[in-house]
Amino acid sequence: MTPATHSPEIGSERRFGPYGGRYVPETLIPALDELEAAWSRLRNDTTFRSELDGLLTNYVGRRTPLYLATRMSAAVGREIYLKREDLNHTGAHKINNALGQCLIAKYMGKKRVIAETGAGQHGVATATSAALLGLDCVVYMGVEDMRRQGPNVQRMRLLGTTVQPVESGARTLKEATSQAIRDWVATVEDTHYVIGTAAGPAPYPALVRDLQRVIGDEAREQVLEIAGRLPDRVVACIGGGSNAIGLFSGFMDDEGVRMIGVEAGGHGLDSGQHGAALTSGVQSGVLHGSLSPVLQDHNGQILEAHSVSAGLDYPGVGPQHAWLRDTGRAEYVAVRDEDALRAFREVARLEGIIPALETSHALHYVLHEPAPDVEMEIVCLSGRGDKDMAHALEGLEELEGPDFLKHDGHDSVAEPLGEDPVADQQGDGPQDGAEIR
Repeated sequence: MTPATHSPEIGSERRFGPYGGRYVPETLIPALDELEAAWSRLRNDTTFRSELDGLLTNYVGRRTPLYLATRMSAAVGREIYLKREDLNHTGAHKINNALGQCLIAKYMGKKRVIAETGAGQHGVATATSAALLGLDCVVYMGVEDMRRQGPNVQRMRLLGTTVQPVESGARTLKEATSQAIRDWVATVEDTHYVIGTAAGPAPYPALVRDLQRVIGDEAREQVLEIAGRLPDRVVACIGGGSNAIGLFSGFMDDEGVRMIGVEAGGHGLDSGQHGAALTSGVQSGVLHGSLSPVLQDHNGQILEAHSVSAGLDYPGVGPQHAWLRDTGRAEYVAVRDEDALRAFREVARLEGIIPALETSHALHYVLHEPAPDVEMEIVCLSGRGDKDMAHALEGLEELEGPDFLKHDGHDSVAEPLGEDPVADQQGDGPQDGAEIR
């Protein structure tokens, strides 16, 4: 695998193969240089590392458990371990990155942080970290996501953060990110932009990966302690890609461990309403300061993404994931909205765990995609589903009628592996060589 392209001065990864780079207004280059230099210094600074590690342990609650999901495992005939990022303070993996970046901002002397959020978990994590560290905070959020994620909006405001509604475009994550960048251009001297995923201009993809790789490092250590060997594969949902790249980083050099990223298939790749930038084989383009595969029309205009989960509703993807796909080191698939909704309910009844709708995409894949060569795997349970309850129940009622919550004695275990009768009735099938599962 060709190594990433590094800045000769700093040693930080700026490109992954052809992807990544910096496509930003000239006014932001000094801020990116400052951040790159600060992280290069702080990641090996004993005082900074001690403070961050102490907060991750005593405030966030790390290490998170690696849990053998016994009933899920019995349903599919192999061992499924869940990396329980939902048990972190604030309920998702997002706090690993947000706390690290807010601490970096404090060490850099910044007094204010801004962020974008879709599902609200990154916004809550940034608001939480800012409150802890005494930083002013503004979070940009599309009004459609605010509607879907009302409890997280309330949490952010309670924490003292200004939640700035964004009403342009699809009123979701892409527009929120664009507005946050506009703010940063105007306030760059005293503001740090806490990007929530492994995308954006360099050094953000590498920085976010480094802060999230605690997931993969812990999981690798834990599975060796528990099982005495590495898993056959690791699986994570992917929008921009931070929880997936965090998990993958712990196993990147273990060639025998397959890495699977599960994208938002929305209503199917043929519908054009999805968030599967990698699986659908779209061309590369520049979005939010980085070159990577992007959903776009024939004129290069960015298309609106769609997903039942707000956190996967993004038309681009992190550049390292694109390079991992191209080199064959990682595989990427897509799961439809309705299947993610059913997995949301299914895992709740199998394991007593209500997963985030984002994670439910990966959980459907491991529960319903035959894997005869897999004996053991790890799934990143990236967040809990409290934030999704109203939206998910509304979606399930639309799919299955008003009595969908009634227990009929048949939906408490996984469906047998094989053909999906619902998919057969709808006629959805592979498109452009990619299977929607």
